[in-house]
Amino acid sequence: MTLPSDEGMPKPLPKHVTKTITRYGKVLLYFRIDKGPRRRLPDDPNSYEFDMAYAECLASKPRPKNKVPAAAKTMEWLIGRYMESAAWVTLSDGTRRQRSNIFKHVVEKNGKVDFSAVVAKHIRNRLDQMASTPVQANNYLKAMNGLFQWAVKNDHRENNPCLGVERLTVKSNGFPAWTIDDAKAFRAAWAEGTMQRLAFELLLHVGSRRGDLTDMGRQHLRGNVLSFRTSKTGSVVTVELPDYVVDLIDATKTGDLHFIVTSHGKPFSKAGFGNWFGEASRKAGVEKNAHGLRKLAATIAADEGATAHELMAQFGWASPKQAEVYTRGADRAKLGIRSSKRVAERVKNETPPTNEPGSPKQGDKPLKNNTA
Repeated sequence: MTLPSDEGMPKPLPKHVTKTITRYGKVLLYFRIDKGPRRRLPDDPNSYEFDMAYAECLASKPRPKNKVPAAAKTMEWLIGRYMESAAWVTLSDGTRRQRSNIFKHVVEKNGKVDFSAVVAKHIRNRLDQMASTPVQANNYLKAMNGLFQWAVKNDHRENNPCLGVERLTVKSNGFPAWTIDDAKAFRAAWAEGTMQRLAFELLLHVGSRRGDLTDMGRQHLRGNVLSFRTSKTGSVVTVELPDYVVDLIDATKTGDLHFIVTSHGKPFSKAGFGNWFGEASRKAGVEKNAHGLRKLAATIAADEGATAHELMAQFGWASPKQAEVYTRGADRAKLGIRSSKRVAERVKNETPPTNEPGSPKQGDKPLKNNTA
């Protein structure tokens, strides 16, 4: 297509004016500042009408807002510096998103407060105000504790006002755990070879968080051994998959670097996977989510005698505290019987119940010395 000549057009065009050539060869002129709205100008840049329209656009140009930096010593200033620090970068993406939202509300309500004046009573008062949502209250405490820990370490404060502030008691057990009957229902609803079935089997046998599952792929698998680094704690988790699950991976149309992908072959986001798997569960008659399946895996492991440190290794927990939730709730009768069998086997091997040949058996009464 032959473009119209630029003859007669000003060179260059006035500031903030751009030209666009339509598919029919017509030249259109627009006024636009940066990424703001475009305003159509008269076609002839040498006309009086163009000059008037251009002057009107310049007169309506918004003045740049002078961003006043938050004064030093305020909560807004402290939070801003913390979110620029290396300590902030090392947090997981999910933790940063959560705490960013918490700090946003802190700045809106108390951004101009002198951070050196904050004491434990202020933190406790805020927790009391959030008593109806104890999980959110505890997340607030974690966020503020991280902020003031950093402040102390970098000489902005002499102490951490969160120390000694107790978390609120959460009566809920969180997301409901799946049961074996739930697992059977899901398997009945989703056949082998479907992406939903593969996601279910990996969640159950690996026990991973949904965010780790969406990042998992063949690059993490060597034979039957799957090894990956968790995004939340940075722990390396290594598990052995049964042949059935490895065969299922081969039988399912997966992505190149991701086992679980969308119908378009793209990897899931964490939230997107949660919604997708939740819908698949509901179609199977199970009103539970992916995290509840992780709970079932941990419960089975604990019931089968896994120690707290074994649970930590498989589920990527950084401390025994979470593992002990499952070991305390394990099938104590089953574990007690198994433990007693171990004791009996050890005693049998090391201290046989029978004596040396020729000696009286245990339980036999000693012979009386009969004399004539």
